[in-house]
Amino acid sequence: MSDGDRLASVTWLFGQPEEHPTTEPTRSPSIVPASPGAAAPEFTAREVQSESSAPPGERHSRASRPSRAGEFERINNVSMHALARRGMSVAEMRDYLIGRDFDKHEADDECERLLGVGLLDDFALAETLIRTLRQRKGLGRSGVTAELRRRKLENEAIEAALEDLDDDELARAIDLAERRAPQLRSLDSETAKRRLSGFLMRKGYSGGIVRVAVDRALGAASSGRGESSGPVFR
Repeated sequence: MSDGDRLASVTWLFGQPEEHPTTEPTRSPSIVPASPGAAAPEFTAREVQSESSAPPGERHSRASRPSRAGEFERINNVSMHALARRGMSVAEMRDYLIGRDFDKHEADDECERLLGVGLLDDFALAETLIRTLRQRKGLGRSGVTAELRRRKLENEAIEAALEDLDDDELARAIDLAERRAPQLRSLDSETAKRRLSGFLMRKGYSGGIVRVAVDRALGAASSGRGESSGPVFR
C-alpha cells in the first residue's frame, strides 16, 4: 500500500470515547456492597419503608426493647425503697406501684418477682403484725383482725395467723385493765366502769371478756386500798 493509499488518522469530534470492558459483567446497583462514606444501598431504604408500615403495636414493641433493663431498674428501686421503710402486703405493694405511675401489668410482674424471692409474704407479715399488735398495743382478737384486714392481707394468711393465737384473751384483757385502772381513781364507780369498758372494747376485746376484766381490775384496785379507806372510785 502506498503512502497515498494510507487512511488518514481518525479525529474524534468529542474527545476520546470511554472504554467499556467486555469481559466484566455489569453489576446491579442494588447488590453492590457499600463502601465507606457511600450512600445507603437500595435495600436499606426498603427496610425503613417496611418498618414505617409495620403495625403500631409491633413498632412500639421494637422501640421499647432497649429500655426494658432501665424500666426494670426503676420499678425495682421503687419497690425496694418501699420495703426498706416497712413490711408490706402483696396488695399494698401492688397499689403502691400503681400509684407511682406503673401500669397494672408491671405492678403484677414486680409483685410476682418479690413473692418468688421471699420479699413479699402475707403469711409471715400476719404473724409479725399480730405480735406487735398484741404485745405493744394490747389489741384483742377482733382488733387484730380489723388491723390485718386494713393492711389488705390475704384472707388465708389472716385466718392462718388467727388460728395460732393462744387462748389468753381474758388474761391479756385483765392485765391491760389493771394497768389502766389507777388512772380512773378520781371517778365514781359507774363512770370508771364505763370508761374502762370502752377502752377495752376499742382494743378489740369481746363484751364478755370486757365485763370480767373490768370487774377484776376495779375490784383489785378497791381491795388494794383496804376496806377502811372507803371506795376507790367516787
